[in-house]
Amino acid sequence: MPGTTSRPKAESRAAFSQRGSTEKCAFCAIVTGEASAREVYRDDDFVAFLDAHPVFLGHVLMVPTRHVQTYDELPEDLAGPWLRTSQALVRAVESAMDADGSLLIVNNVVSQSVPHLHLHVIPRSKGDGLRFWLGPRHAYATPEEADAVAARIRAALAAPATASAG
Repeated sequence: MPGTTSRPKAESRAAFSQRGSTEKCAFCAIVTGEASAREVYRDDDFVAFLDAHPVFLGHVLMVPTRHVQTYDELPEDLAGPWLRTSQALVRAVESAMDADGSLLIVNNVVSQSVPHLHLHVIPRSKGDGLRFWLGPRHAYATPEEADAVAARIRAALAAPATASAG
């Protein structure tokens, strides 16, 4: 079935850290003060700072102060604060940069150049020239294939609940 194979480790790209990476990361160094960054926000749970290589001026990264590698590993106790803080950050970036809107990106393992959860908040304005392309697209060959994929995802969603119920 399409999408069931994974790339062998030997073919990994530079911007790819295996899940469970214990590499010391650049964002932990910023959190602890070992590395500098142009911070725009800090509290006990999160630090936000200007991206060193911005897509547009005002491009900010928000990271948890705890080392969390991927979005699905974000502890539940940080979920509400993550939402509130990221929403405030989006409003602040758009306002400060006089932007029409913003692009929010979280990479999970693939294209995650630093193995620490981080939200990109990129200010956008109509006609800014950014062509964000999500492609190539891969259509389902048949309605039955789409049904089978949906069933696999439903089963994966149900599996953790079933395992913890016993």
